[in-house]
Amino acid sequence: MPALPTQDLQSAREPLPELRLRSIEEDDLDNCHRLSLRFKWPHRLDDWSFLIQMGQGYLLENTAPDASLPVVGSVVCTTYGQQYAVIGMLLVQAELQRRGLGRRLMQHAASQVNGRSLIVNATAAGMPLYKQLGFVQYDVLHQFQGASAQPVLVSLPPGERVRPMGKNDVTRLLELDAQATGMDRSRLLLALLDISEGVALDHDGEMLGFALVRRFGHGRVIGPVVAPDAERAKGLIAHWINTYSDSFIRIDVFESTGLPAWFDKLGLTCVDHVTRMCKGEPPVRDPGMQLFSIVNQALG
Repeated sequence: MPALPTQDLQSAREPLPELRLRSIEEDDLDNCHRLSLRFKWPHRLDDWSFLIQMGQGYLLENTAPDASLPVVGSVVCTTYGQQYAVIGMLLVQAELQRRGLGRRLMQHAASQVNGRSLIVNATAAGMPLYKQLGFVQYDVLHQFQGASAQPVLVSLPPGERVRPMGKNDVTRLLELDAQATGMDRSRLLLALLDISEGVALDHDGEMLGFALVRRFGHGRVIGPVVAPDAERAKGLIAHWINTYSDSFIRIDVFESTGLPAWFDKLGLTCVDHVTRMCKGEPPVRDPGMQLFSIVNQALG
């Protein structure tokens, strides 16, 4: 029997349920969490709540009274200053994929950012859509994780040390992050400091970099990490690996930093890759400062 033409396959599908596109509210988070669990994404309910505090979320709601999964699609958009926005948590129920719903969510989110450049961390499944929408690749993120990281010793240059962060470091932390990312992420970082532990790279009282760690997903995530170079970034990351060597640890690092090969030796496994893409002008960072690991894939 000959294969059905594509248009006949489309018409043979079950009709789409009646869907409503609207903003995510606090009462929706349980259902958003249920949707992400279907994809085995590790986000806890608290992680979803933090995302919505930082950005604006949108959902596709199945309005049928007997819907087993009321939220069938989601996306979250977080703005950084007047120039940039990061889009994440683009999810569509598996049974409803390839029906234009992901495009609908993305286009709606993009229409709300007042012309800002858009950044996404694209999964392999999402890449075709993002390319069609005009996104261009500019880096790759490697996701490392595990519960049996090996203790690691990193030698820092003379006069430098890793120390706990204090309240007096906040202003400098915001400056360093802006240099490393080319974006104003002040609101995000101030909120992260309330739920994170932090260490600073110090040289005779001058803060040269920092690394945060917090609870996320199955355990703890290290990020963001900001430093002048890879060796100093290793020193910051090693502090948290050694501190929580008996815990589940995750870190997402950029391929361009050269760090992925180092993690291969530490007992952490690379479980995924996502592609950093931008639509519009990508951020321009200070060449003397670099972002080595991200907050998470939805926030950048």
